[in-house]
Amino acid sequence: METLAMNAAFWQGKRVFLTGHTGFKGSWLSLWLQQMGAHVTGYALAPPSQPSLFEAARVADGMTSVIGDICDGAALRAAMAAARPDIVIHMAAQALVRYSYSHPVETYATNVMGLVNLFEAVRQTPGIRAVLNVTSDKCYENKEWDWGYRENEAFGGYDPYSNSKACAELVTSAYRNSYFHPDQYASHGVALASARAGNVIGGGDWAADRLIPDMLRAISAGQPVRIRSPHAIRPWQHVLEPLSGYLTLAEQLYQHGAAYAEGFNFGPHEQDARPVQWIIKRLCASWGPQARWELDSAPQPHEAHYLKLDCAKARARLHWQARWQLGQTIDMIVAWHQAHARGEDMRAVTLAQIDTYHNTAHL
Repeated sequence: METLAMNAAFWQGKRVFLTGHTGFKGSWLSLWLQQMGAHVTGYALAPPSQPSLFEAARVADGMTSVIGDICDGAALRAAMAAARPDIVIHMAAQALVRYSYSHPVETYATNVMGLVNLFEAVRQTPGIRAVLNVTSDKCYENKEWDWGYRENEAFGGYDPYSNSKACAELVTSAYRNSYFHPDQYASHGVALASARAGNVIGGGDWAADRLIPDMLRAISAGQPVRIRSPHAIRPWQHVLEPLSGYLTLAEQLYQHGAAYAEGFNFGPHEQDARPVQWIIKRLCASWGPQARWELDSAPQPHEAHYLKLDCAKARARLHWQARWQLGQTIDMIVAWHQAHARGEDMRAVTLAQIDTYHNTAHL
């Protein structure tokens, strides 16, 4: 398939307002935008982990970083007004399923009302042409199907996190219909889309209760990796895969407006929907002989066993598809964390991995 290369030149000089820039995905995206010459303003809470990619790679050095709460509508509006963005990308979220069980109010406040605050800020800030809300593959009502979910499937969500992301999709639809309707694009000039991806992995993720960070913490401590759901299947992908999709979609929203004001899935190729056990064995092999694992038999809260996305729409409409196979993704993660352990310049290491990804032919 002829694939659109992501147009790095498009981002030169663009003013981008990015929420969640201190998080794992947000830090990678901030660096990529900086590398392409965008003027980035980030708005987020302080980094969510210690250590963090945001601090390890000195992400703040090349952007305007505003530490603030997405639930503080006035502060968010002030930051957006000061930034005068062309493009808004919303990634601030409470992003952990298991955390949402013990903190449901915070999860809904952040993922639903935080989004409402963002859209209200957009309504009051002139000059914005493209808005992209990043939700999750877990926004779909999970029927444990063997096939991927398409963009027109029903929203749902078993747990507070997944359900809050389904709510966020409904909020996006309501604001698009009520204030940014594609049919009235000529009068309001704002193209609003949502992007759905899940199970992103990559160097610099130190979040609690995530498979790869938990594995790397155990290996670094010389302990066996404890695995709770070895047969659960997820659409694993390197963080740069969906980020390239978000950037491609945001560019099309800016250039072509209402034609792309819809929801899009971004996921890996079919063969990279792998069980947890495959990931464990592959990462341990890549790391070296000191890495080992064992099964955690303690009772666990409900998580979906099987979930993957149908990305035919992104391939057809955006000419987007994954570039790295899962084995290469794991090798890049191991290389990143071993470089960090050696005390290397992690901003340079991260930017070099972005370069490698950008120059890789599509699968």
